[in-house]
Amino acid sequence: MEKHIQKIHDFYNFKKDAAIFQKEFGFYVKGKWKEQGWINDDTDTDELFGFDKSAVFFLGRCGWCEAPLVPSFERKIISTTDECEIEQDNAGRQVLYFKGRRSGFMPTYLEHPVKDIRTLEENILWRLNPDDPKRFEGLEERMSKAAESEKQGYIICANIIGGYMYLRSLIGPEDLLYKFYDDPELIHKCMEIWFDVMDKTCEVHQRYVTVDEVYFGEDICYNHGPLISPDMIKEFLFPYYQQLIANVKKRQSDKNRKLHFQLDTDGNAVTVIDLYKSIGMDYMSPFEVASGCDVVEVRKKYPDLLISGGIDKRILAAGKDAIDKEIDRIMPYMKKHGGYIPTCDHGVPEEVEFLDYMHYRKRMLEY
Repeated sequence: MEKHIQKIHDFYNFKKDAAIFQKEFGFYVKGKWKEQGWINDDTDTDELFGFDKSAVFFLGRCGWCEAPLVPSFERKIISTTDECEIEQDNAGRQVLYFKGRRSGFMPTYLEHPVKDIRTLEENILWRLNPDDPKRFEGLEERMSKAAESEKQGYIICANIIGGYMYLRSLIGPEDLLYKFYDDPELIHKCMEIWFDVMDKTCEVHQRYVTVDEVYFGEDICYNHGPLISPDMIKEFLFPYYQQLIANVKKRQSDKNRKLHFQLDTDGNAVTVIDLYKSIGMDYMSPFEVASGCDVVEVRKKYPDLLISGGIDKRILAAGKDAIDKEIDRIMPYMKKHGGYIPTCDHGVPEEVEFLDYMHYRKRMLEY
């Protein structure tokens, strides 16, 4: 087994004091580093920063930050002013942008495609037909790569837009909160559609490979905890999650393969660990430090929880001494206990200087 694949299996198996799998959550700072001349378009940053080769094969086709619409909406400009323009994006949302800028800041969402059952049926239902052949275009080629990756020992991951993220993409972050109270029938109808698409897609993929991990992009927490109550999570999300996970387990070709369940949520994720563990979650990321997450304390309380993330983005911008202090606090303990992949707790921000990040990477490679 190749070294990077062995390292990812050591992570999943909680091998104590094993070499740490090296990767990053993502970057918002590379544009600045290019302007400063530290890197260019030809730079192999994986090699530069000492990252391991990927050891996870993502099956895809189940959305992530937006629902997996087939077809997606036409991207088009709705209106313009001297400084701004309103665009319909691929998820059917009307978004306000500064002219010429599509990244580096939070866009303003003005409209979402679902307001009631009628607009759900008119705008979305037919785009989330689980049996649409276009949903599975290129299937044989993709699954051939998946099967070969499985033979090599890669982790086979069904990456799926979580129910809350999905609802938010359809209805909007503010309106959604009202709909849980005012139109629970709409929420359940949306989740029935979610389940049908995710279950069908997983079923098709499982004809070719055994799944090692179901990975939900959820983003259900803010800085003090979940955006909806635990009771609402149990009522509107968990029945669909539990059925999907049960179906995936039932269909596994290799019945002896453990099925992991990862939840990705920003904000104070610690507040929902017990809740999601109650339906089988055993892996969580990325533990946003500014919201009160501390991976050392999480490891002490949950020795059986796989953890990724937890490196404070603000400390990466605070200089070498601050970086050293944080690494020395976190890494010896986490490496000793296993089951941890350190990454920035979100994309590395523009405030981080290249030489400080290189120092961080040098220190991390000690582990």
